Amino acid sequence: MDVLRYAAFTDDPSGGNPAGVVLDAAGAGDEEMLAVAAAVGYSETAFVTRSNGDRDYDLRYFSPTAEVAFCGHATIATAVALPQTGTLAFHTRSGLVTVEANEGSATLTSVEPRVLEIDWENLDRLLSVLGWSTEDLDPSLPPRVAYAGVSHPVIAALTRDRLGRLDYDFDTLADLMRARDWTTIQLVWRENDTSFHARDPAAGIGVVEDPATGAAAAALGGYLRELGLVTPPASVTVIQGEDMGRPGRLEVDIPASGGIAVSGQAVQL
Repeated sequence: MDVLRYAAFTDDPSGGNPAGVVLDAAGAGDEEMLAVAAAVGYSETAFVTRSNGDRDYDLRYFSPTAEVAFCGHATIATAVALPQTGTLAFHTRSGLVTVEANEGSATLTSVEPRVLEIDWENLDRLLSVLGWSTEDLDPSLPPRVAYAGVSHPVIAALTRDRLGRLDYDFDTLADLMRARDWTTIQLVWRENDTSFHARDPAAGIGVVEDPATGAAAAALGGYLRELGLVTPPASVTVIQGEDMGRPGRLEVDIPASGGIAVSGQAVQL
């Protein structure tokens, strides 16, 4: 398979989140796609497994260790890599994701988000693995598990310094995330009403930290709407990857109902 490489949510090849993109994976088996993703080594590689005509595609995503039902940054990368612009339809394991593709940028609209409580036992275990305490949390942004294609606990730090100090036991967090089907942990710090900084450990899919996570940004948008923390229609910006030396920018548009829109640029590596 011919693997293209893009950095998503940036216009700088040294920033954002690298993704592999295979535009023709028709007939490829699961093991073959997993092996390609492992060889590429990025957090996810997207595979166009079928073209249905009229800008309609089947899309699957693999990390180096497992299939992932939905991946935002690889969706943006795929939309930019495809020759068409305009409205694209991607059929994913999580459902239909529509994308508006432009020259060098794209906007995805997630599946319908949902937000669930996180019980004290799971929160206590998660904070313990991260080395955080309840005093590290922003009380105005209560912990929840948010979904917009895949699930992410949303954990808000009280200070930027707390967000910047990420150190955890990889295997312990990986076991916890796999048991609960959490794709990343969406750690955020709110700079102001419309600006967030994020870090996303993703040990459950074999990734220490994801540099720019479109699926988690969509989940955050659903979380903010569900908890009444924004008044739709609203827009917020998520800055991610700064602490990794790969800064990226995700623009999140939150309508009154329906899927969350996440926009960003992508550049070929």
